[in-house]
Amino acid sequence: MEYNILIGGEAGQGIETISDIFEKTLNNMGYYVYSSKDYMSRVKGGHNFTQIRLGDSPIYSHWPYLDLIIALDEMTIKLHQGRLNKKGIILCDSSIEIEDFKTIKVPMMNIAKSLGSPRMANTVALGAVYKIFGLSYERAIEHLNVRFANKLREENIKALKEGYEAASQIFTMPQPSSERNILINGNEACALGAIAAGCAYYSAYPMTPSTTIMKFMTRYAERAGIFVDQAEDEIAAINSAIGASYAGIRAMTGTSGGGFSLMVEALGLAGVTETPLVVANVQRPGPATGLSTRTEQSDLLFVISAAQGEFPRMVIALRNTEDAFYQTTRAFNLAEKYQIPVILLSDEYLSDCKVTTKPYDFDKVTIERYLSDKPENEGLLKRYEFNDTGVSPRIYPSQYENSFVLADSHEHDEYGHISEDIDIRNTMVKKRMKKMELLKEELLEPDYFGSETPELLLIGWGSTYGPLYEAVRLLREDGIEVGALVFGDIWPLPEKKLLEYCNKAKKFINVEQNYTGQLASLIAQQTGIKCHGSVLKYDGRQMDSHFIYKAVKEGDY
Repeated sequence: MEYNILIGGEAGQGIETISDIFEKTLNNMGYYVYSSKDYMSRVKGGHNFTQIRLGDSPIYSHWPYLDLIIALDEMTIKLHQGRLNKKGIILCDSSIEIEDFKTIKVPMMNIAKSLGSPRMANTVALGAVYKIFGLSYERAIEHLNVRFANKLREENIKALKEGYEAASQIFTMPQPSSERNILINGNEACALGAIAAGCAYYSAYPMTPSTTIMKFMTRYAERAGIFVDQAEDEIAAINSAIGASYAGIRAMTGTSGGGFSLMVEALGLAGVTETPLVVANVQRPGPATGLSTRTEQSDLLFVISAAQGEFPRMVIALRNTEDAFYQTTRAFNLAEKYQIPVILLSDEYLSDCKVTTKPYDFDKVTIERYLSDKPENEGLLKRYEFNDTGVSPRIYPSQYENSFVLADSHEHDEYGHISEDIDIRNTMVKKRMKKMELLKEELLEPDYFGSETPELLLIGWGSTYGPLYEAVRLLREDGIEVGALVFGDIWPLPEKKLLEYCNKAKKFINVEQNYTGQLASLIAQQTGIKCHGSVLKYDGRQMDSHFIYKAVKEGDY
């Protein structure tokens, strides 16, 4: 059993307060939660909404049809009432005129005004929601006590109780799970993974939707021993992170596509100096400012080839909150092992989605440092020594007495001295690129789920994981032999499972949130395999499982 809820209104009406408290209550009670946001780039006005899907079993995607709309304004009803199920209801203020739908009207604004502030209308609505689902409002009070202080707290508790009394129970909740789970979004999971991996320096310039990585890091900086630097721009952010890594500590920077564009030259600096670096690119639609609070998967080919020249790098697409945690910890080890930049590709959808998941196992996290022992000879180290692996000895400045290292953005010899010698140039490029062959041995194959004898193979990457997982389940219930491959490691491209299942299936369909089908292009470039069709979405809104299911069923690819 599950319910789908939408909370909508203008920016500034307290949608985040209602959703956050309700989601935490549900998670603490043992229910599974999946919530996603849709918000405009403004402080007040416009139309924002949060969708909450709750149930008694794990949930992997949001759903387009609704059981309850909590409308803090009339626009929410006009925009979303067509998505209501037959038994769906609308909760709204008594002043809103609406016909033909089952509606619970509560005098939210009048109650809030009587208590001294119209801004508390959202808390009145929250109380009504608890009553509609037959939940005790005491659980909400626990969260109000944390969120508000003194008199404001007392007033909000009164508003909550009055909203509760003004509504009636409609829904019966399913039996909750006895498991103790956490509720976390993609950016928080990524930041937590960085902390677990021993990240000691995080530098970034605020850019939606990556900013909450820095916010999380800042919140736990003192306890975790992290220096968080809000740089003056993205160029400064990545350069200072490179400097921190050069000095021997684990460093990371984060941004979105526009900020990553500014970081590109410095990414090449990390490449030529062979300095470990983790970069999170939380994608949003471009070009330029694009849709700054929306989602897309349009930076894949860009990050694979970003910065002039050729140098090794790894690109990992984060697929869900659990993946975001463990892949981030792995990224730090790989960056240091191969002395390369590792780029984590996320997007607004994953970054903002709150999902119930089992607690992360920190015993699975290993911090692998790859620094060299004290050199036998004093003086200047052959920091870029030619060898069979391409991975040269690495120490950081002042690590050992009388041992020194050089770094320069120019091409250089084994010691780091600038050189334009032809033989040195050829050997140095080959040395760096040798790492890619070793890196291929570290690749994780994409996850596969569905029929072992698929007639139709869906191929996706990153945050399409959850929607694809549910879509495959729905299609198989309809008797369609279908399976899906969803890539996490994406550059270098893992090919074993791709070749295996492409040999089994009759049709291959790529599922992506971009216009050109960038993964399909990459697969064709690397393997010669061409997809027979595409399910694409590029309007900035999240792709859900029903969208994929409907497209496949109707052959709309």
